[in-house]
Amino acid sequence: MGTRLGDLVERFGGQLAGDPNLEVTGIAPLADAGASHISFLSNSKFRAQASQSGAAALILTPADAALIGAGYAGARIVTPNPYVYFARAAQYFAALHEIKAPVGIHPAAFVDASAQVDASASVGVHAVIEAGAIVGAGCVIGPGCVVGRDAVIGAGTQLLANVTFHARCVIGQRSIIHSGAVIGTDGFGFANEGGVYIKIPQTGRVVIGDDVDIGANTTIDRGALADTIIEDGVKLDNQIQIGHNCHIGAHTAMAGCVGVAGSAVIGKYCTFGGAAMVLGHLTIADRVHVGSGSMVSRSIAEAGQYTGFYPLAKNADWEKSAAIVRNLSSMREKIRTLEKTIKTLTTQDEK
Repeated sequence: MGTRLGDLVERFGGQLAGDPNLEVTGIAPLADAGASHISFLSNSKFRAQASQSGAAALILTPADAALIGAGYAGARIVTPNPYVYFARAAQYFAALHEIKAPVGIHPAAFVDASAQVDASASVGVHAVIEAGAIVGAGCVIGPGCVVGRDAVIGAGTQLLANVTFHARCVIGQRSIIHSGAVIGTDGFGFANEGGVYIKIPQTGRVVIGDDVDIGANTTIDRGALADTIIEDGVKLDNQIQIGHNCHIGAHTAMAGCVGVAGSAVIGKYCTFGGAAMVLGHLTIADRVHVGSGSMVSRSIAEAGQYTGFYPLAKNADWEKSAAIVRNLSSMREKIRTLEKTIKTLTTQDEK
């Protein structure tokens, strides 16, 4: 199924240089694109590759369009942000070829009589919808999913295979939860009495907004008393842990294996690189960007880029550096003593 370039530009904007009637069937990388594909250039390092691409059309910035010159013979869609344009076009092509889940409840699914499942929703084989749960219009509840009692799934939200969405948790519209994710597990709450741990009941919920993506095998704990909050537009990668009573601000994104300890409050439009860690009870301002592998051990009040790890080095060099770090305290004292001595000698000379 092809799409005219002119239709794409009419739908997504941009300035077309080329034949609007040219048909393309999908998006491909620069090196692999053929005469029926559209491709994109979002990194100027690949200009040479773009100039040799066999793509029918390229999505690119005005600067790149001018610099590629006549080296590329295909059509061009010029736009300020080619990567965003690519994302929207990719969504469009994916929708054209999407195999939609069948509407209705599979005969091998279990839906409690008191649950409310919209007639336009899809409930897959061996899925379980418990008492009082609400599943909105156009939702997809994949095979093997469990939607707990009194949970609420907003319109158009998809739970892919084997998602567990525990009791009383809430998620908004148009969100996606990928396979193996568990929402609403008990938070890690225990009181210690003489070395024996006493469990604290976790009675809060997880409340998730609209347009949220939650990756495979990610876990979000329910609150101990208050709720764990994930605001609109948050994007969580695979294998992320969000502790109980956390609050994640709108449009914050976290890469794989990030861990956020309980009661941390994270602002809007933040980003966290893979395996970054946030200690509990901290507050992080809006638009904070934390590098991969960094440990956030204190609250951050100012937007900006933060990194908290020692650069990779050969092991022998790292051991030398570690030895210096261990001795910094004694070195500081020696420097202070030398400074005092120099000051004393200088004073004597001046007299």
